[in-house]
Amino acid sequence: MNYAAVKGTRDFLPDQMLKRNFIFDTISHIYTLHGFLPIETPALENLSTLMGKYGEEGDKLLFKILNSGNFTEKTDIVAYKNDYKRLTTQISEKGLRYDLTVPFARFVVNHRNDLVFPFKRYQIQPVWRADRPQKGRYREFYQCDADIIGSDSLLNEMELLEIITEVFNSFGLKVVIKINNRKILAAIAEMLGKNEQLLDITTAIDKLDKIGLENVIDELKSKEFKDCEIDRLKPILLLNGSNENKISVLHKLFNDIEIGKKGLEELEKLFHFSAVLTSTTKIDFDLTLARGLNYYTGTIIEVKSTDVAIGSLVGGGRYDNLTGIFGLPNVSGVGISFGADRIYDCLEQLNLFPSTLTQTTQILFINFGEKEVAYSLQLANLLRKEGISCEIYPDNIKLKKQMSYANSHNIRYVALIGENEMREQKIMIKDMQSGEQQLLTVNEVKNIF
Repeated sequence: MNYAAVKGTRDFLPDQMLKRNFIFDTISHIYTLHGFLPIETPALENLSTLMGKYGEEGDKLLFKILNSGNFTEKTDIVAYKNDYKRLTTQISEKGLRYDLTVPFARFVVNHRNDLVFPFKRYQIQPVWRADRPQKGRYREFYQCDADIIGSDSLLNEMELLEIITEVFNSFGLKVVIKINNRKILAAIAEMLGKNEQLLDITTAIDKLDKIGLENVIDELKSKEFKDCEIDRLKPILLLNGSNENKISVLHKLFNDIEIGKKGLEELEKLFHFSAVLTSTTKIDFDLTLARGLNYYTGTIIEVKSTDVAIGSLVGGGRYDNLTGIFGLPNVSGVGISFGADRIYDCLEQLNLFPSTLTQTTQILFINFGEKEVAYSLQLANLLRKEGISCEIYPDNIKLKKQMSYANSHNIRYVALIGENEMREQKIMIKDMQSGEQQLLTVNEVKNIF
């Protein structure tokens, strides 16, 4: 019998959870500073909500849940044995959410009468993808999302770029923010005469940094792109130089393509805003950034670590039509999602977690017997009211073992209370680092911290 965790999922020990909570708390604090409000949505969604929102490849990565009961009684499984898509619709109506954005769009539609627009939401919850597990890629992982919906102002994109900078500055993690615009990708498709194959183009070039140019070209050829079309596309994919240089070249290419000019105009405004903020985080116009999700319509964002070889740490973008598929048209939104698990891996590899995170209990009261424990209970209660974390060792066992417990849990101070301490209404505090002992009142103990 195999009792290991499912591949692509993990158990987390207390010290790991303290580090993860540090990430969640830092991100949620910065979201709150920018006026975002917390929400939650269920782990389960109807497949009708999820399917068709992430492209064909995304649909394949949805974890689907079998209907309750004996579904074989109502389904002729043999009849669908060669058509798994139709079979899936017969035996599965629900799935685990793939991301937090599509459920958020459903949430907005369902609760539109309870919300004030523009609505700024943040959400920190797990998502699931039936992907092949590898370094930095898990089947269950947390996303930390922020979205602004009900406004098409580019100031919203700028605020999200500002949040990204603040979060990674707080972590001490050096990153580069990559941005592109879906309108520019649409213009490239129009320039090639391939408007109807925009998704094929974005899906292929989004893999450029993973599989290389030659494999991207092979994928496009498999989608019936001609050599002359690929030859026109290659110089765009390989375009380098400054952000201004890239934009200048594209202005000439998109001279007669309105959607392309609109995309470049939006990018130029973002670079203008970022110059005003004089951000220390590099923002790079990356033409190969496509974010292969169907719902993006404008700005697209991705963040990479400059010091750790790992996938994107943040992804996001503008979506103008997502709520429309749930019956609420003409509501524009923009959002980002921090990948907490990859951020954890970066901070761990670079040793950037604060050293104090593993030190939870500040004082351990040694158990010398019932009378001493009764006195310790009162003192621990008083100290906790002052915000000092305390615990009392539960068993009256050898002092050496209790001291060992303190050391193994990085508890710096132990309280040694006997008859003398109780008579004088004081606490003998031992510093486990220096070995020094002090006889203190409760008020004097407070001053240690």
